Amino acid sequence: MRIRPELSLSRRHFLGGSALALGGLAAPAAISQTVEIEPDVSEMVRHNISSFRALDWRPYFANLRAGAILVDTTSRALHYWSEDGSIYKLYPTSVPISEDLTRRGRTEIVRKVEGPDWRPTPAMKQRNPEWPDYVPPGPDNPLGTHALYLSWTYYRIHGTHDTRKIGRRSSNGCIGLFNEHIAELFGLAKVGTQVLLI
Repeated sequence: MRIRPELSLSRRHFLGGSALALGGLAAPAAISQTVEIEPDVSEMVRHNISSFRALDWRPYFANLRAGAILVDTTSRALHYWSEDGSIYKLYPTSVPISEDLTRRGRTEIVRKVEGPDWRPTPAMKQRNPEWPDYVPPGPDNPLGTHALYLSWTYYRIHGTHDTRKIGRRSSNGCIGLFNEHIAELFGLAKVGTQVLLI
């Protein structure tokens, strides 16, 4: 079915027309205080959906030795390929909140921890002096249920109990996944799995 352009209706036009149609039912004071809360994000949403797609590993890695993880900070997606290429996974992620906290390049998994504990970095404590010095494993731990430690100091791929963070710029440098996704990735990845952040 083809929709003619002159008949297509955007969300903004629909809401505006609906408000006019209901205008007779609302008090004039209520109409004057009406504000649009959410901007039209249709272009941004289309771009993000098209960015979150399956990729081939070959443009990014010379081989799949020990498996490979690609983290795309623009589309906020983590791609995993097993060493023999038979398993491919694509997960939504949280990424660092700012460019100065974002690190890009090649690294690898050097340690895997189920039930990680957490200590804020010196820079985090400087920015947030009210944060605790230590958080044991559990529901208040910012690393969630599992953590993959990278060869870069303080950088991790980890879970989160705060599911609102996934798909957003919300971390202090790490890459976050839903707890069920990091548990699955934890079982697939190994120490030595190569990691590329772009």
